[in-house]
Amino acid sequence: MITRLSSLFLRTLRDDPADAEVPSHKLLVRAGYIRRAAPGVYTWLPLGLRTLRKIEDVVREEMTAIGGQELLFPALLPREPYEKTNRWTEYGPSLFRLQDRKGNDMLLGPTHEEMFAGAVKDMYSSYKDFPVTLFQIQTKYRDEERPRAGILRGREFVMKDSYSFDMTDEGLDASYAAHRGAYQRIFDRLGLSYVICQATSGAMGGSASEEFLAVSANGEDTFVRATDGDYAANVEAVVTQPGQPRPVAGLPEAVEYDTPDSETIATLVDWANSEGVRIDDREVTAADTLKCVVLTVLEPGAEERDLLGVLVPGDREVDMKRLEASLEPAEVAMAEEKDFKRNPFLVKGYVGPRGLAANGVRVLADPRIVEGTSWITGADAPNRHVVGLVAGRDFEVDGYVEAAEIREGDPAPDGQGTLTLERGIEIGHIFQLGRKYTEAFDVQILDENGKRSVPTMGSYGVGVSRLMAVLAEQRHDAKGLSWPVEIAPFQVHVVVANKDAAALEAGERLAGELDTAGIEVLFDDRPKVSPGVKFKDAELLGMPFAVVLGRSFADGIVELRVRDGETMEVPADEVVARVVELVRG
Repeated sequence: MITRLSSLFLRTLRDDPADAEVPSHKLLVRAGYIRRAAPGVYTWLPLGLRTLRKIEDVVREEMTAIGGQELLFPALLPREPYEKTNRWTEYGPSLFRLQDRKGNDMLLGPTHEEMFAGAVKDMYSSYKDFPVTLFQIQTKYRDEERPRAGILRGREFVMKDSYSFDMTDEGLDASYAAHRGAYQRIFDRLGLSYVICQATSGAMGGSASEEFLAVSANGEDTFVRATDGDYAANVEAVVTQPGQPRPVAGLPEAVEYDTPDSETIATLVDWANSEGVRIDDREVTAADTLKCVVLTVLEPGAEERDLLGVLVPGDREVDMKRLEASLEPAEVAMAEEKDFKRNPFLVKGYVGPRGLAANGVRVLADPRIVEGTSWITGADAPNRHVVGLVAGRDFEVDGYVEAAEIREGDPAPDGQGTLTLERGIEIGHIFQLGRKYTEAFDVQILDENGKRSVPTMGSYGVGVSRLMAVLAEQRHDAKGLSWPVEIAPFQVHVVVANKDAAALEAGERLAGELDTAGIEVLFDDRPKVSPGVKFKDAELLGMPFAVVLGRSFADGIVELRVRDGETMEVPADEVVARVVELVRG
């Protein structure tokens, strides 16, 4: 069926929307693919919905190819299943909560592990039913504090989530590998530039975890790649190379000094060098100082926040995203003025690990702060610092945490050179969840020996609606969008740029021939629109191929334009065959 621009529900815009920050948001709105309904909530207009459905079809085909079975859970869910896993609380303010008219607590589903585990418990009881992989393509809801970038980060979005259930850990490994391969085929079919990064599991729980990131300068996620080898990781998942422990015996004793006006690392380093303090017979640098960052932590189910001390080398800032990922599902925040007033032992600018430990504050350290390392740090008194405070001798830590920022040039693991920093957009995430959810729901399955056993789960997500925005980010130019054939709303855009009746009639005939040949056609048949406007709209809308009936049509020649390539002059009686050849590759 031919779609005509004269009757298509479409309005293109020449100006960017006022709230748009990134190219995908600007172009998808200007080209009439989506329309803002509320902050973080968008209407899918006909062109956008066609593309979204095609992306869904690619995902569905590859999921079905690995044995996945599609179902669909409701988006409106009861509270009880999420109480079983404590995620009613853990999700915090990002969860949309509501009540029905009888006062029962409900939620709009952000993710559905609980529902899948419950369904398997209800329907399966024997090992003979396993393995099984179930998936859905469904709208999810998360109350983003700051929705931005159009459909890249919204409150309502379409996601494919699948869950594998296996009786053995070896089976989970196989299911995980099958999904990993399926994701690679999905993203390869869509023509995306992406990397597979080691990742953290976050509130999802689980062990093995990898994130698929589309490479984009506008990405919110920072990831690293090694200069040698194939290591790549989300910045939250980068494991710091630990410091080298040293013997404590023979190290100089710690000495306290008056250090007026030295509340910052920079002023402390200046003081040390002005006083002739030496570290290993060299001048002091920020890396020789120990920064004691005071935070507050709210554990799930707790009513009050606890103090937490985090120690990092003074030349590093605390990366809150890395710290939050390390401490999930607890909520973490920088200590406020009220926290310092409530705890007088906290002397702002002069906090040290000894004062924290003496007052029962849990202390976590960067992996570089190992036994025998010596530091200049706060002495827990105004205008006082201590030089030569040795880890393992003068202070102990309660554990280690990944909290310090990652920098370009940091050492990569396993001798793979150094790290480079890049930006990306998360498009998929796969987890080996293990038995967290099946145990919470007491999923008991009879194994081949007649004994009760708990199956193990994998969880695998793809941001379907986000993929459309990512493709727009990676495939556009100054003129507009440029869709790959696989998911373009239409494969060819027929433009009649000659105003005489014969050209319009020929355009009708050509569109019909293309349609008969199985090509999806968008036909610009608007009689009172100038050729210039038609060309601009064609470039903005971004179909992969355009056939233009212009001045040369009287000589039997039409233009065949490849959206991201060349323009060719083709005899009118050959253009259908040429388009079919291009579309089918």
